[in-house]
Amino acid sequence: MRETANQFINTGWDVTVVTIAQESWELDSGIDLTLLEQVDPRVKVVELPLSREDLETDIRLFDEERALNPAKWVTELRKRQAKTFPEASFGEWREVLEQAALDIHREHPADLLLASCVPYVNLAAAWRLWEEARVPYAVDFRDGWSIDVIDGTEAFSKDSELGRWEQKILDNAVSLWVVNDPIAEHYRARYPDFADRVRVVRNGYDADSSPGHAHKPDLAAGLTFGYLGTVNFTATHLETVLDAWRAAREREPLLANARFEVRGHIGNGAGRGATRHAEILKEAEADGVRFGGPASKAEVAEIYARWDAMVLILIGGRFVTSGKVYEYMATGLPIVSAHVVEHDASNVLRGHPLWTGAVGLEVEAMTEAFVRAAHLAIDTSDEAHAEAMAHADQYTRESLMTVAVRELVDRLAADKPERVSVEGASALPEKSIVTGGPAS
Repeated sequence: MRETANQFINTGWDVTVVTIAQESWELDSGIDLTLLEQVDPRVKVVELPLSREDLETDIRLFDEERALNPAKWVTELRKRQAKTFPEASFGEWREVLEQAALDIHREHPADLLLASCVPYVNLAAAWRLWEEARVPYAVDFRDGWSIDVIDGTEAFSKDSELGRWEQKILDNAVSLWVVNDPIAEHYRARYPDFADRVRVVRNGYDADSSPGHAHKPDLAAGLTFGYLGTVNFTATHLETVLDAWRAAREREPLLANARFEVRGHIGNGAGRGATRHAEILKEAEADGVRFGGPASKAEVAEIYARWDAMVLILIGGRFVTSGKVYEYMATGLPIVSAHVVEHDASNVLRGHPLWTGAVGLEVEAMTEAFVRAAHLAIDTSDEAHAEAMAHADQYTRESLMTVAVRELVDRLAADKPERVSVEGASALPEKSIVTGGPAS
């Protein structure tokens, strides 16, 4: 989303990003303020006074009902939130979001609204501005709405309230962005009249996250394997990976003194860091496993430069890609896949010379993958490293978003040629609802 805003600026547009206050992000998943350094200074940012009531941890602010019966309080909260928009936790944000869109448009007329989801209540603001001022809008679903990308099943039917909202929104959208081909196929099949407006816009990676040079392992110090990303997989999934890691260390001399470093957020809200996952990682310290906590964007390249191989732990299957797969490829290091075989990340990795392959989630097969990665780490030539880096080059976020933004501007110009310049000189998008980070 940060790169989307920057590329609209580069195309000659004025951009206003609407988000929530930094304090609200801190209550939820935490924020990385170093990301703000990469936002073009010409991007205007509007922070709204919105937050999730259920994430409040100061018990002095609880009313009597919440204090005495917290489970019932949450149930009633969810019901109340869904009355204005059918989305748990965020439905009540609708009125504030709609008013923000209208106010910004009145102050400086907009030519485009780009609604980034989640939360999906952002779509209500896009619809309100379309109803009242006929401002064109595009939708960035990333993982989709009516598809459960984890289970690969329909999330809701077309005749449900959610289904009617999605149909209404897409009927009038300029374009729909999704993160991979399987999700795009779902939408093209579900809405055949809309098929030509569905666009795959992959996540990609930031070039400055790559260490950019060939890595020479220090065998005396021991190989270091690493995982960097949100710990959003199950505790059982993590235990399987660590069982394979333990078996590989026992089997392969190259791994006898190896380390496995895990970096990233564990959990969200008040439960951050206080989960079974944290306990499992602590228990595995005797096997060379270390949990180093979250890492800022500014640290990423330096962290990757210290590692000798990557461990890609992912949930889901063919409808999930993840953003980290691109960044992992750009390290030029061996990659161990710890996800199901039929995963979209496998499609992205296919052809990467240092990938150990999609072997599934069986301990024995994953053990062999760890062993193979250890040998790749010490045997890889500079030429193979360069080949691995070249495989990732096609997925730089800047190049992907440059193309996506220009295609969206072209489509908008074709629909509304009297309002929008293809070169961007007369285009003034004033509303991009962004929820993935403060002004990102």
